[in-house]
Amino acid sequence: MSEAKRFTVKMLDGLRPAPAGKRSYVNDAEVPGLQVAVTPRGTRTFCVYRRILGKPTRVRLGDYPAMTIEQARKRARSVLNQIAEGVNPATEKRAERARAISLAEVFTAFCATRKTLKPKTVYDYTRMLEVAFADWRPRPLLAITKDQVARRHRQLGDGHGKAYANLALRMLGALFNFAIANYEDPDGHALILENPVRRLSQTRAWYPSKRRDTVIRDGDLPAWFAAVRALADEDPDGPGAVVADYLHVLLFTGLRRSEAAALAWRDVDCSARTLTVRATKNGGDHTLPLSAFLYDLLTRRRARDETGAYVFPGPGKGGYLIEPRRGVRQVIARSGIPFRLHDLRRTFATVAAGLGIPYPIIKRLLNHKMGNDVTAGYIVPDLESLRVPMQRIAEALLARAEPPVVVPFGIDKIRPADGAEPVRRIRAEYV
Repeated sequence: MSEAKRFTVKMLDGLRPAPAGKRSYVNDAEVPGLQVAVTPRGTRTFCVYRRILGKPTRVRLGDYPAMTIEQARKRARSVLNQIAEGVNPATEKRAERARAISLAEVFTAFCATRKTLKPKTVYDYTRMLEVAFADWRPRPLLAITKDQVARRHRQLGDGHGKAYANLALRMLGALFNFAIANYEDPDGHALILENPVRRLSQTRAWYPSKRRDTVIRDGDLPAWFAAVRALADEDPDGPGAVVADYLHVLLFTGLRRSEAAALAWRDVDCSARTLTVRATKNGGDHTLPLSAFLYDLLTRRRARDETGAYVFPGPGKGGYLIEPRRGVRQVIARSGIPFRLHDLRRTFATVAAGLGIPYPIIKRLLNHKMGNDVTAGYIVPDLESLRVPMQRIAEALLARAEPPVVVPFGIDKIRPADGAEPVRRIRAEYV
C-alpha cells in the first residue's frame, strides 16, 4: 500500500494520470480508508477501501472536484461506521436500487433475460404492458398490492374482456416471479416475498376460460377465399399480397400464426417439396411436405422476392410479418365472416378429421405432443407418409373454395294439413 498523504486541493489537482490500462490509488492520512482513485484519463474519484468479511471492497463516494475533500471525509466516516456495524454499503446500495425498481424496468430485464421469447411474444407483452398497466409502468414493483391486483383484474375483465384480463394478470405474475428470483437484500434474501397475483388463485377470482372451438364453416369458405383473393389482387406487389399468401399458408398447413410468420426461405426446400419450422412451441423442428397448392404459392412468392430472407417479409425489427391485423380486418369486412388466425388451424384439423385421416397423422401434422397416450407415442409417421394426407386436405379445401352449384331436378307438391292449396317445393342437389 502506498504511503498516506493528507489530501489537499493542491495535491489532488497535481495528481498525474495512471498508466494505460491501470488505476492508481492515493490514501488520505487524515481518514484511514479514504482513497482517491486516478484513471488513465486523469479522472479522480473518492472511495473507501476496507476488507468486508475478508474480501477487499471499494465503495465509491463521488468524483473530485464535484465532491470536495471535506464532503468525502464526512461521507467516508459514515461508510466506515456502517462497515463497523457489519453493513456492506455496496450491497446495501444495490438493494436500495432493487427496492425502487419499477414495473417497466423489471419488464425490460425480463425480456432481456428470456432469450427464448419470440419477437411476436415480446410485441404482445409490450402492448399488454402499455394498455393494461400503463399507469403502473413507473411504479416500484414493491408498491403494487394484492388489492390493486384484484381491482385491476376486474377492471380489465369489464373493459377488455375476461380472456384478456386473465392473460394480462398472468403476464404480471410472471414478472413478479422473475423479480422474486432476481432481486435480493444484502443478506441474500428475496426483496419480494410474495407474488400478489396469487390472490386471484387463492380467492378463485380467475375468469373461467372456455376453449375456443370456432372454425370457418364449409358454407363460409367460398366467401373467405374470395375476400383473400381480392386482398391480393388489390395489392399484388405489396403487404396485401403478403398477408393473403400468409393466410393461405395458415389454412393449408395448420401452422401456428408465429410459426408461419417467421418462416425463412432457407427452410423451404422446393426440390424436396418440404418446409421446416424451427424452434416450435414444442421445442423442436417441424417439417411438413408441400401440397401442390402450397408448392405453387411458395414458388410464385419466391419469384417475386428472390433475395429476401423471409417468406412473409414485414417492416418489424425481425424482418418478417408480425401483426397482419389490417389485412385480416379487410378480409372480415369483405367476406362478412369474423375469424381469428387460430381458427384457420382448427379448420385445417377439422377438414382432416372429416376426410377420415388417422388421428396420429393429424397430431403429427399439427405438431402436437402425444401426451399420456403411450400407444400413440409409438406411432411415429415418417415425412413421406404425410404427403398424401396433406394433398388430400388441400384438395378438400380447394373444393370448398367455390360456391356449390344448384341444379333443380324435380318438383314436389306439399299439401298442408289444414286443407289449403298445395305448395310446390323445388328439390335440388348440390354438385
